[in-house]
Amino acid sequence: MKPTTIIYWLRMILGITTGIICAFLSNFLIVYGMEGISVLLYSISLALLIYLITLRLFKIKFQNQVETPSKITMTGIGIYFFAWLAFYILFYTISYMNTAVPL
Repeated sequence: MKPTTIIYWLRMILGITTGIICAFLSNFLIVYGMEGISVLLYSISLALLIYLITLRLFKIKFQNQVETPSKITMTGIGIYFFAWLAFYILFYTISYMNTAVPL
């Protein structure tokens, strides 16, 4: 497999995993008193942090195998954030429904 294909699929897997982690972290923050936009901002910050950390790791691993460093940066960025958003919404809804206080 080409390095860009490996990066793409790893970014998709990381997006899914990060979305699940962020959803349960958001639910945890809500249970312990945090509300509103700050929960979403924590989740976005965590997603960006994980992306930047893995970007650095991918640059170290694949720097000699791709044409330009920007190829590593741009490969899979869309699928990462799309997968993150989709799985964040899905698992946030599921976890919030399980902890919501009935009226």
